[in-house]
Amino acid sequence: MEFLIIVVALFLLSGIRISQEYQRAIVFRLGRFASVKGPGIYWIIPLLEWQRKVDIRTLTVDIEKQETITRDSVTIKVNAVLWYKIVDPAKAILNVFNFEYAVYQVSLTALRNIIGKNQLDEVLKERTKINFDLKEIVDEITAAWGIKVEFVEMKDVEIPASMQRAMAREAEATREKRARIIKAEAELEASEKLSMGAKQIAENPLALELRRMQMLSEIGAENNTTTIILMPSEFTNLAKAFTENLAKPAKK
Repeated sequence: MEFLIIVVALFLLSGIRISQEYQRAIVFRLGRFASVKGPGIYWIIPLLEWQRKVDIRTLTVDIEKQETITRDSVTIKVNAVLWYKIVDPAKAILNVFNFEYAVYQVSLTALRNIIGKNQLDEVLKERTKINFDLKEIVDEITAAWGIKVEFVEMKDVEIPASMQRAMAREAEATREKRARIIKAEAELEASEKLSMGAKQIAENPLALELRRMQMLSEIGAENNTTTIILMPSEFTNLAKAFTENLAKPAKK
């Protein structure tokens, strides 16, 4: 009797299992799916049932750098990182063999395809859109495996050296064009202001004399300078007339 009790106790104890909070156990009974157990302590039938544990935390896939061709026939090397988690442990085990390898291969293929559909400028400037499109493609495929893709991010885009030099020349030309446009706009604005000033001086000649006096004060503020005084034209004409009158002989 005691022997029987010991055997039963050992039988019951041998079926006790424990899963962590981040684990789920897929239980099979005689080769067929029975249930999902965990987390915590649970019991399975010894000899008749066995389990396979799955980690339901967010997992990371590092997509290695690969050489691919853009839509405008530029060869580049690009890599990415993908984050996903298992939302249905039973599907992850029953519907695909080695879900980790399957997710990696899907991500690799999707990355090559989406780069081939975009031009180089789009790959460099619209990373957010490409990351979103890549996430949607991979998520749609892996949904049948009970997997949810949380985020995808391209890490590095390696461009050939010849293309880098061409892009540098293009950027330099763009900056030079922008500088010339700004300079031309400044000259246009300055010419408009000068035209307005000339019009006002033409309407009021005294404004020209005031401007001359202002220039004298500005020149005098500098040290070691030679000052040229511009006399008003009225003073010049008056002095000339006075000199001519003195030069004439007095009448007897």
